[in-house]
Amino acid sequence: MYKLLSRMALQAERHPLREAYRFCWRKEGEWLSTSREEFLAQTNVAARALERLGLIEKDTVAICSPNTPQILISELGAFMNRITVIPIYSSSSQQQYDFIVTDGAPKVLFVGDRHQYPLAYNYWKKHPEQIRKIVIFKNAGITLLPDDTVSIGWDDFVLLGMSAPEESRIEVARRSSRALPEDVATLIYTSGTTGEPKGVCISHSNYDAAMEMHETMLTQIRDHDISMAFLPMSHILEKAWCFFCIYRGIPIAVNYDPRVIQDTIKQVRPNLMCCVPRFWEKVYAGVKEKIAAMPKMQKMMVLRAVRVGYRRNLKYRRLGLRVPPLLEKEYRFWDRRVFDKLRRAIGIPDPNFFPTAGAPLSDRICEFMRSVGIDVIIGYGLSETTATVSCFRSVDYEIGTVGRPLPGIDVRISDEGEILVKGDTVTAGYYNNPDANAAAFTDDGYFRTGDAGYLTPAGAIVLTERVKDLFKTSNGKYIAPQMLESRLAENKFIDESAVIGDQRKYVTALVVPNFSQLRAWCDKHGVDASDTAAMLRDPRVYRLMMEQVDEVQKDLAEYEKIKKIALLPNHFAIMHGEVTNTMKVRRPVVAKRYAREIEAMYEEDADKK
Repeated sequence: MYKLLSRMALQAERHPLREAYRFCWRKEGEWLSTSREEFLAQTNVAARALERLGLIEKDTVAICSPNTPQILISELGAFMNRITVIPIYSSSSQQQYDFIVTDGAPKVLFVGDRHQYPLAYNYWKKHPEQIRKIVIFKNAGITLLPDDTVSIGWDDFVLLGMSAPEESRIEVARRSSRALPEDVATLIYTSGTTGEPKGVCISHSNYDAAMEMHETMLTQIRDHDISMAFLPMSHILEKAWCFFCIYRGIPIAVNYDPRVIQDTIKQVRPNLMCCVPRFWEKVYAGVKEKIAAMPKMQKMMVLRAVRVGYRRNLKYRRLGLRVPPLLEKEYRFWDRRVFDKLRRAIGIPDPNFFPTAGAPLSDRICEFMRSVGIDVIIGYGLSETTATVSCFRSVDYEIGTVGRPLPGIDVRISDEGEILVKGDTVTAGYYNNPDANAAAFTDDGYFRTGDAGYLTPAGAIVLTERVKDLFKTSNGKYIAPQMLESRLAENKFIDESAVIGDQRKYVTALVVPNFSQLRAWCDKHGVDASDTAAMLRDPRVYRLMMEQVDEVQKDLAEYEKIKKIALLPNHFAIMHGEVTNTMKVRRPVVAKRYAREIEAMYEEDADKK
C-alpha cells in the first residue's frame, strides 16, 4: 500500500471521529464536516466502484471539476486500484480538454457540474470506444442529452461501490498490496505557455518524498490548525498540499467557488492556506486604500504600528533573535489594537502560515504581511518537482528570495544562469514524450527548470525570470517582464499587465485597469465612465494610469522603465489562450492578439526614422 493511503488508514484508526474535511456547496449553505473514519469509508467505496467499472491496474481516469471533496475521494480510490489520475482545470477549453484526454487516454471521466459536463460529453461522442463512464459530481442543473448513454451521477457511482460483491473488495486489496513506489500517481499537464502541454508523471515516491520533507521542516503546524483548499486541486501546489494535509492529519475546508473566497474564508477562518500572489496583492491594495482614507492621526498610528511590526518580525524574529522587551511590549499593544482587527477583517484571526507561489510576490507586500503577523511563506516549484523546490523557513529566511531548497533537494545554477534541480521529488519524465525528456534533463540527471536565477551566500534561491520570458531590447538590454508586472500588480488601479519590448527600442505594456477603482476616480474627476472604450480613450485617464506606472518603477534603471502603455477594456482570457489556467501570460498569443495596440505604441517612434 502507498504511504499516503497507509497513513490515512492509520489516522482513521487512531482518531476515527476527528475531522478530515468540511465542505459547503453554496455561498449561503452550511459547512458540513466529515470524520476521518467516514472519509476512509468513502474512499473504499470509490475504489470498489472503479473496480466494478472494469478498470485495471495502470489505467487512467481524468478529473475536471471545481474544488470538491469528491476529487480527493476519487483520487484516493483510484490509488487503491493502482490507477493514475489526470487532473484537468475546470476552466479548460474544449481544445485543451481534448488534447489532454487524447494524450492521457483515461477510461473514466469525472466532471464537476454543468460547466464541465459538455467537455466530457463532446469528447465521448468523438471517442465512444475509449470512455466507459462519465461521472458527474454535482447533478443539480444538469439535464443529460438524449443520446447520452454513458453518464451517471455521483450517487449512482457511490451505489455501484456500496453494492459491490466481496470479490470486488478482495480485488482492490490485492491491487493495493502490489503497489510500488514508482507507480505513477498523477499525470499532470503543464500549462504550456509555449507549445503543447506536456504530461508530467508524478510517482507515489515523488509524493512520499515531498510529504516527508515537509513534515520534517514544517514544525510550526499545530494540532488545531485547519487548511483551506482555495487554489484549484488541479494545481500541483494545492494537490501536493492536500495530500500532505491528509498525511499529516490536518482537516481541509474545501472552497468550491474561488469567486466567493472573501466570504468563505471568514466562515472557516483557516490557519493555513495555499495562495498565489494575486490574493495578497488584492489584500494589500485594499488595506492601502483604507489607510489612505483614514484621518491624519489614525493614519499615523497605523503606520507607526506597521513600523513596529517590521522591526519586531523582520529585524529580530526573522533571524531567531530575542526581541527587546520594550519592542515586544509595544508590538503586543499594536497587535491588539491594529493587527488583530486587520487579520479578522481578512478572515484569518489566528493565522499560522500561508504558502505562496506560482508567480513573484513583491518584497514590499511580503514585508507588510509579515509585519502585521501574517506569515506568508514564499516558495518556488514546478509540476515537474512535485511543487516545492524551496521555501522560507520559520527563521533565517531572506526577503527577495524564494527560500532555501528543501532538505534532500540539490540545486545548482548552469553556466547560462538556469536553475537546475535534482532530488527524489523530481519527475522521472514526461508521458510518452521522449524528445521533451531528452531536452529536460542534463547529462548528469539535473532537471532544467527553465527559470533563471542565482543562489545567495546562505543558499537561498533568487529568481530573476523565466528563461524564455527574458527579452532583449534593440539596444541590447535584457528586460525581465515578470518583475515589472509584479510591481504593477501592487497598484490599486492596475488589475493585469503584459510587458512588451523584445527587439524594440524601449519597453511598453498592455494594461488592464481595475475598473471599479478607475470608475470611482472618474466619478470624482468628471470623466464619463458609462462607455468603457470612451473612458479609456480619455487623455485624463491615460495620464492617471501612466502616473501609476511611473510611481511603481521610479527606482528602476532608465532602460527598464515602461515608456508607454495601451489600456485594454477586457481581461486576458483563458478561452482565447492569452493566459494559462494558472494565469501565466502566454506572451506569443498576447503579442499576436494585440498586435495593433502594440504597434500603435511604437508608431510615433517609427515615424521619426
